[in-house]
Amino acid sequence: MKKLIPVYVRVPLIFAIVFGAMEYFIDSGDQPAFIKFPMVGLFLAVFLFLLIAIEIVSSAVDNITYHLLTEEQKKQLDEAQSVSFTESTFYKSILNKLTRTKAIEQEADVMLDHNYDGIRELDNVLPPWWVYLFYGTIIFGAIYLVRFEIMGYNNQDQEYQAEVKQAKIDIAEYMKTAPDMMSKEKVTLLTDASSLAAGKAIYTTNCVACHRPDGGGQIGPNLTDTYWILGGGIKNVFNTIMEGGRDGKGMVSWKASIKPSDIQKVASYVLSMQGTNPKDAKPMEPEAVEWKEETVAASLDTTKVAVK
Repeated sequence: MKKLIPVYVRVPLIFAIVFGAMEYFIDSGDQPAFIKFPMVGLFLAVFLFLLIAIEIVSSAVDNITYHLLTEEQKKQLDEAQSVSFTESTFYKSILNKLTRTKAIEQEADVMLDHNYDGIRELDNVLPPWWVYLFYGTIIFGAIYLVRFEIMGYNNQDQEYQAEVKQAKIDIAEYMKTAPDMMSKEKVTLLTDASSLAAGKAIYTTNCVACHRPDGGGQIGPNLTDTYWILGGGIKNVFNTIMEGGRDGKGMVSWKASIKPSDIQKVASYVLSMQGTNPKDAKPMEPEAVEWKEETVAASLDTTKVAVK
């Protein structure tokens, strides 16, 4: 038996409504929900299968029911279903509610007296959907005016700035507990007073036993001269503290007990003691080699020129 909406329209329409609702209510970021969440895709596939199965069963039941009717009942049913959708009472009632236009037979009731060269004008009302939409724009404008111009709510630019500010706060909070990503490749020399003070505190707690408070060296080497066993500069000093010194020579690895970002501060503080010349400093180690940042920079420049 005929349905008001054909099956080839009804099935895709129902599926599209369910699919759109799931995409709207499920937060899947920049990917469709059925791709990001396999269970959603599985549900949609099962739903589509059941939808088609229901239509097939429903059609089979309708056919069986139709064949069980008498000839007179079949004739009456066919006549009732021969009316098209646009001719149905349901369609006409909806159209009348949306337009409120007068039928041709009633045009005389809305005909204006104005006549120009045999042309008359009808005074039909505006379509209700248009009128309601117009009223809606007025209500929206009033709410917008009160909300943003009188009550002072944030506009789009202000909302964006507030969200950026909050994002920076959230990032700062996250960084307090985030994994420490400092490494030899990323490390840079710190020179600000707060970082050097923090480095000094860590140095005092962990390093003075071997290097003395003034860095002059005791069990460990002198840290205030320009001679280094494993290389000077922030990257080498950072790596030495992080990974430890030569095997069996006493300098242990501190990466298990000091965070990489704190090791950066200690290394920066150690380098800040260069040239302080403490009293009774330990003599230069035999394996030590003089380290000069200017020499390293010059050698790197020479290498670049040779490559070019």
